[in-house]
Amino acid sequence: MSATAKVDSRAVISERARLAPGVHVGAYAVVGDDVELGENCVLHPHAVVYGPARYGRENIFHSFSSIGGDPQDLTYHGERTTLEVGDRNAFRESVTVNRGTQKGGGVTRIGSDNLFMTGAHVAHDCIVGDHTVFANAATLAGHVTVEDYVTVGAFCAVHQFCRLGRYSYIGACTVVTQDVPPFARVVDERNTRCYGINGIGLERRGFPRERIQVIEHAYRLLLRSKLNTSQAIEQMRSELNDSADVAELIAFIESSERGLTK
Repeated sequence: MSATAKVDSRAVISERARLAPGVHVGAYAVVGDDVELGENCVLHPHAVVYGPARYGRENIFHSFSSIGGDPQDLTYHGERTTLEVGDRNAFRESVTVNRGTQKGGGVTRIGSDNLFMTGAHVAHDCIVGDHTVFANAATLAGHVTVEDYVTVGAFCAVHQFCRLGRYSYIGACTVVTQDVPPFARVVDERNTRCYGINGIGLERRGFPRERIQVIEHAYRLLLRSKLNTSQAIEQMRSELNDSADVAELIAFIESSERGLTK
């Protein structure tokens, strides 16, 4: 433990944990075996971090969050698996994140600058990018990939092995069972479907109007034309070949293994 870490006398810190300078640990918080906390991480009272896990700088763990626990998988029998977390993430009250399983590569990964609101859950072997937002009780099953700048609405459930593409927005209470392409807005009213692009989210991320219009054009071909998916992709290539965003969308669609939310 660093001499400059500030630990409440009522906290429980494993002798095998490593705390960098500036770490604050509140009353009744627990830091488990083989946990590495980067500089200026903060554990609020009653927060728990398990290992083996490596947490970067300036992560905040709010009360009753439980991060780095065993995977909820019947094939897990105590094997050494890990959690890797980047910098400046906020884990709000009662958030849970599980380590990986051997069959899934042995590691769960979370990037940087993510917000996990109250009750959100990230299961084993998930990969979460940077700058994502998980609203209250948003839930990832195992082996899900969430790319950068994704917003997952409250009470959403994402099925195993699904991918959520960059800048996509999943509306509240949506059940996702197929891949969600980048830039999309997906909402479950009666049936989960894609309603177009995440325009407001893209504007907030600084996308210029011209760039958004190109993405809108691609989605009109994908969702509102009478073309099937393969035909829509060919039309995108013909009309929008100079757009890196459209190329990303096409590559995502063509690599989808679970089918596409449309």
